Amino acid sequence: MRVTKFLLALVPLLVQGQLSGRVGPLTSHASKSSKKTCSVLDHGAKADKATDIGPALVSAFVACKAGGTVHIPVGDYAMKTWVSLTGGSAWALQLDGTIHRTGAAGGNMIFIGNTNDFEFFSSTGKGAVQGNGYQIHAQGSRTGARILRLNRVTNFSVHDVVLVDAPAFHFTMDTCTDGEVYNMAIRGADWGGLDGIDVWSHNIWIHDVMVTNKDECVTVKSPSKNLLIENIYCNWSGGCALGSLGANTAISLVHYRNVYTQNSNQMLMIKSNGGSGSVSDVIFENFIGHTNAYSLDVDQYWSSMSAVAGTGIKITNATFRNWKGSEANGSQRGPVRVLCADGAPCTNINIEDFAMWTESGSKQLYTCRSAYGSGMCLKGGGSGSYAATTSTVSSGPAGYSVATMKGDVKSSFGTTVSIPVPPIPTEFFPGVAPYSRLAGS
Repeated sequence: MRVTKFLLALVPLLVQGQLSGRVGPLTSHASKSSKKTCSVLDHGAKADKATDIGPALVSAFVACKAGGTVHIPVGDYAMKTWVSLTGGSAWALQLDGTIHRTGAAGGNMIFIGNTNDFEFFSSTGKGAVQGNGYQIHAQGSRTGARILRLNRVTNFSVHDVVLVDAPAFHFTMDTCTDGEVYNMAIRGADWGGLDGIDVWSHNIWIHDVMVTNKDECVTVKSPSKNLLIENIYCNWSGGCALGSLGANTAISLVHYRNVYTQNSNQMLMIKSNGGSGSVSDVIFENFIGHTNAYSLDVDQYWSSMSAVAGTGIKITNATFRNWKGSEANGSQRGPVRVLCADGAPCTNINIEDFAMWTESGSKQLYTCRSAYGSGMCLKGGGSGSYAATTSTVSSGPAGYSVATMKGDVKSSFGTTVSIPVPPIPTEFFPGVAPYSRLAGS
């Protein structure tokens, strides 16, 4: 899986992937800082892990939102009240310290909305938000705040920051355009409903991100178009997905590549139950998996969500290419499950260069339903519904054995104790260097 010098020379071309145009801020954070810098310390913040940084952060934002950098210097800050930083343009939020949640409200700890030419980053790669979700999770609850939400933000980037132990979700991008997210570590508790990254947006490049939790790793929701998601390290997670999907689904031109997943619920899942609309022109290539419950899992009868009105979501032109590794138990949960809606059969589904084998037992299953295309149990022609068919394989395919990552988490972080802030890794997929140098390195 090593990237050759020839391939590295092609990186500027390959990056285009499914993107429709440029991504990222229009001006550098250096130019923003040279115009104006607003330190939260000058607006009442104290790095004492007790004084609420919320009011100071809002005040600094007001002073710099017309152009400049809001700076949170090195140190430990408490956050009791959440901030809504809306409007403005050509501004940056530089987080070099650590923000510790002390408030109990729901909502979003940091909300960025309706802004253009924005950057959220750490200059050292050590800036973090510690959500202290265990204090809530230990009581059997997942109520509480998301850490970070971006809504209607254009020409932006989020990079070199760490998000830890959210009471609820960690990072959502809602109706954003022309953005880049990279060089991040997200670490949450071992419980469903604590999503890593959720995105429903247009023309977004997400790369070089590690997620530890037990729900969504990097997941696309509807509506979304022109997304490139690569060099993703689902390190004891729920795994990547499209969904869950419901009425009027509109997802197209999404490209996942170089995704490494270990000890997770799945490598990639498309999940729905009823619904309407379509998923089209999607590619999932260069996936490595180890000890995951499911691998390639298209489930349009997903029982974990209530049925939605409609005959099903039409999935067409989907390619799964170059998948390697092993699943936990291939006879209990086979590495290929393509269960499409009888009312909207899948067409032109292609599974290519797929080599996975079970870690337990001596056989594995491939199951398909109302799915057409090429590879494994898919039917080669037609468009009507058909009952699930299962094929059994009793020997491992050639080439399934692939590398592990030295940073693989060996056990979960549970739900009842504090989760430490991890460093951002220097590698997110075996043999592939991050596109951008890590801050502080």
